[in-house]
Amino acid sequence: MTDEDVEVESGPLEVDSDVAPPLINCPNCDGMLPLGLGMKTCALCGAVANIEHEPTRKEWANERFACPNCSKVLVCGVRERPAIVACSSCSGEIVVKSKVVKVEIACPSCERRLRLKPRPGSRQITCPACEDAFKVTF
Repeated sequence: MTDEDVEVESGPLEVDSDVAPPLINCPNCDGMLPLGLGMKTCALCGAVANIEHEPTRKEWANERFACPNCSKVLVCGVRERPAIVACSSCSGEIVVKSKVVKVEIACPSCERRLRLKPRPGSRQITCPACEDAFKVTF
């Protein structure tokens, strides 16, 4: 048996979306809601909000990306993330994942710019430059 006789089963290919939904604050406590569209529950106060943003949904539907298998340019055509899209050229299945959003904050001690993934609530951050610890609330 050679390597060519063994069929390797792999999952669908993944592509990161270029379009991110907006960061939305809770209408009840003004804390940050979890990223995404649809029904979201505030991690700080437990309030439930239905987040809709039609421009983001339109951009998701019209988003273009290259197939990782054959490089054919595809239009996603789906107004949700994550989305599963099939390539018409190579019949490959592609998962279009949500974009990972990062925000920039400045260290209060040394002014160094730090890029973080925002999460609802507070967290303790240690600056890699000056090793000063400070609290960040989103």
